[in-house]
Amino acid sequence: MDLKLEVAIVPVSDVGRAKDFYKRLGFREDIDYDSGKGFRVVQLTPPGSPCSIIFGKGITSAQPGSIDRLVLAVHDIAAARDELLSHGVAVSEVFHDVGGGLGGGFYAGTEARAPGPDPQGRSYASYASFTDPDGNGWLLQEIKERLPGRGVTMDVAALARLLHETSEHHGSFEAVAPPHDWWDWYAAYMDARERGSNPEEASAAAGRYMAEVKHVVSRA
Repeated sequence: MDLKLEVAIVPVSDVGRAKDFYKRLGFREDIDYDSGKGFRVVQLTPPGSPCSIIFGKGITSAQPGSIDRLVLAVHDIAAARDELLSHGVAVSEVFHDVGGGLGGGFYAGTEARAPGPDPQGRSYASYASFTDPDGNGWLLQEIKERLPGRGVTMDVAALARLLHETSEHHGSFEAVAPPHDWWDWYAAYMDARERGSNPEEASAAAGRYMAEVKHVVSRA
């Protein structure tokens, strides 16, 4: 039986301020429901993540700022840090384990942190940290290659539905495009859908990918 972690609760003191902060990071807004009776739930999802965060009013008794290091996996720690800085987020310098291990971001204090990325460039070994306006902690961890068995699992039924949808939308592109490898369009469309785009936006994104990367331009 699968047990999929899909939501983490983040305690905040000011819902509007928290929402603005996380949207500035590029988190996708999924839900903002306010009952008008002291209950509000906001759900946001980090780019490319299967797990969302929820905060609001009347949803947790945890103290604002009590979260210690939710982890965001990134492919390029320097690029991710630069992007967050460009959005006005105060991010620490990149660091690694002073002893040469892989756990430098998970020690309770900062004494085990050595400045700079992991000298060997290993996955799981380079980190950077930041906090939200309430002090909830986040940790960036660079993962270029996952350990065996640590790939993303798939829901077969959901994947089948997405493939069916993709095939339907690909038909309109195929009708006006020169010969091309259908799997390139499929991959771009599915990636856009997984990132939160609606079908029309995903079709446009796939078309741009084919034109800009594969140099396949439709006649539409």
